[in-house]
Amino acid sequence: MKESFKKSVTLKHLLIDGKKKIGLKFYPDKILNIVVKNLPNIKWSDAFSMAYIENNKENLDRIFNDFKGIAWINLNYFVENKTLNADNDNLNLQWYRDRKNPANRKKCPESYLRKLELKQYAHNTAEIYLSMFEQFINHHQEKDLMEINEMDIRAYLQELIKKGKSNSYLNQMINSIKFYYEVVEGMPNRFYAIERPRKVEFLPKVLSREEIVSIIDNTNNIKHRCIVSLLYSAGLRRTELLNLKLTDIDSKRMVINIRQSKGKKDRLSLLSQKVLEDLKVYYKEYRPKEYLFESPSGKQYSAASVLLIVKRAAKKAKIRKNVTPHMLRHSFATHLLENGTDLRYVQVLLGHSSSKTTEIYTRVATHQIRSIKSPLDE
Repeated sequence: MKESFKKSVTLKHLLIDGKKKIGLKFYPDKILNIVVKNLPNIKWSDAFSMAYIENNKENLDRIFNDFKGIAWINLNYFVENKTLNADNDNLNLQWYRDRKNPANRKKCPESYLRKLELKQYAHNTAEIYLSMFEQFINHHQEKDLMEINEMDIRAYLQELIKKGKSNSYLNQMINSIKFYYEVVEGMPNRFYAIERPRKVEFLPKVLSREEIVSIIDNTNNIKHRCIVSLLYSAGLRRTELLNLKLTDIDSKRMVINIRQSKGKKDRLSLLSQKVLEDLKVYYKEYRPKEYLFESPSGKQYSAASVLLIVKRAAKKAKIRKNVTPHMLRHSFATHLLENGTDLRYVQVLLGHSSSKTTEIYTRVATHQIRSIKSPLDE
């Protein structure tokens, strides 16, 4: 990098007196100070601790021209780089548009809905955003959305904390608010100074191999047995299990094709020989037509039914833990690591984008802990 480009100016979106501004943030420097002072109608904001000018194309062009060869313009906080989820093309929020609301309750702006659909957000994420942002705007019934400032948001978050809302809930609320101002209104990092609650990390809850076998043995029928066995033996999420089709079971290659899972990614997982034998028996008895697991009416099996199957089997097995379908996935990953499977392979089987997500299972794998003797036993 050339010497001149060791200096940088970061552009940020500001909203001052209800009008969009371009904020310029940089380390104190004589040359940069001179260039900034020569910008048209430049002003200083004590609230944001930075200089700013009107947000328009002419001023943006002027910034690039005046700083050319002097400093690098950092647009990371100014231009939104989030890509579309190209494979998620089924989001339709018409149900929200058609929903009847009480006369005194605001609904999310149409622009909010259109942007969610255009960006092709996942259904669950869109529903959470709509619910959260609707709560937020109804808390500020008398205020125009553009009049809401950081102090208003902090006060609202403080109320949620007093009500005992979790850190996860608070983060989702912040995401829904920032989506409106940063994505819908085109002001990235409009509320960049809003503090997020510290993320609480919980260790995954894991079952022993003996408990897993006991749960499988205590299922009511071959269909339930296959459902529980697949959740564990392939490390499936509940939605992945429900979306499996007959053609996704590849008995020749002994793999399961998991299509468009979390993050809209395809992946392969393990097909257990024992599970394959059970699946053959299950198919002869139930004859599903499209999905691997279907309701009596022939529709896709429900998430609630899977949860009930797992809980009933765990209760019959006399396991006192609060067993969930996702606990079987946690157990799959942990047991693989305890067997010496490379972390990278476990990451691929689980469909994690980052190895950091998978690394949490190393904290509950006991194969290394068992090799250490307690001082009391010495």
